Amino acid sequence: MTLTPQQLLAHHDDNRYWPEGCGLTVQEAYAQALAVRALRIARREQPVGFKVGFTNRTIWERYGVYAPIWGTVWDTTLRFCDGAGELDIAGTSEPRLEPEAVFGMRATPPANATLDQLFASVEWVAPGFEVVQSHMPGWKFVAADTVADSGLHGRLLVGRRIPVRELAGDAAQFDAMLARAHVDLMQGDDVKDRGCGANVLDGPLHALLHFLAELRRCPGAPDLQPGDVVTTGTWTDAWPVKPGERWRARFEPPLGQLEVTFR
Repeated sequence: MTLTPQQLLAHHDDNRYWPEGCGLTVQEAYAQALAVRALRIARREQPVGFKVGFTNRTIWERYGVYAPIWGTVWDTTLRFCDGAGELDIAGTSEPRLEPEAVFGMRATPPANATLDQLFASVEWVAPGFEVVQSHMPGWKFVAADTVADSGLHGRLLVGRRIPVRELAGDAAQFDAMLARAHVDLMQGDDVKDRGCGANVLDGPLHALLHFLAELRRCPGAPDLQPGDVVTTGTWTDAWPVKPGERWRARFEPPLGQLEVTFR
C-alpha cells in the first residue's frame, strides 16, 4: 500500500501508526515528503530549516538505515532557549531524544561549496535537542519510511547561539573543534549515553556539507536560505522520553550545556 501525501499528513496530525510501510523508493519518498511540505505551507505553517538524520554511523546497524536522510523543520516545531527550555511532546509518536549541533545560516552557500565556503555561509552554532518520532511501531522501518515520515522530525529545542567567527578563523579549525568535542546525555543526574561530534560523518560541518549536496540533488527541493536552522544528527543513540522527564546534554566546549523538560 502506497500512502498519499494527504494520508501521510493525516497520520502525522492524528498521531496514528501507518498500517504498513510507505511502499515507496527513497527517491519517491522525498517527492511525497515535499508534497506534504506543500500541504503544510498551504495551511500556513512556515518552514524554518531542515533536520538531517542518520549521520551517526555508530547507530546505522541498530536501525537498519545506512545513509543520512533529511526533512523539514517548522515554526510549529522549533523553540529557542538560553540553555534550559520546555518542549510539549503531546501528539508525537514514540518520541526519542537526540543531542546534536545546530547551525544557523547567514547566506546561501555557493554551488559546489567547499568546506571553507560553507563555513563562511554559517552564522551561528548551538547545542540542540531534537525529538524524533516514528509512525511505524517499535521504530521498525526502512530508509524510505523515515523520509516519508517527515524525516522522523517531531520537535527541536535550540540552546545558546554562538557566532562561529568568535570560535574559529577557518573551516578546518572550526570542524576540528566540533569533531573532538564530547557530550554526556543525562536523564536527571544519571548519564544515559556518551558521544562525540566525530560520530556524525566525521564532524557536524561535514554533515552539513553532505546534506547540502543531497538537498541540491533532490528534484523539487528548496535550497538553503539565510536564516535557515539546520540540525546535523545525533551524537549518541536516540533515547525514549515521556512527559515530566528532565534531560540534559553536557557538551564540551564550544557548545556547553542544554537542558529540556518535557510536558
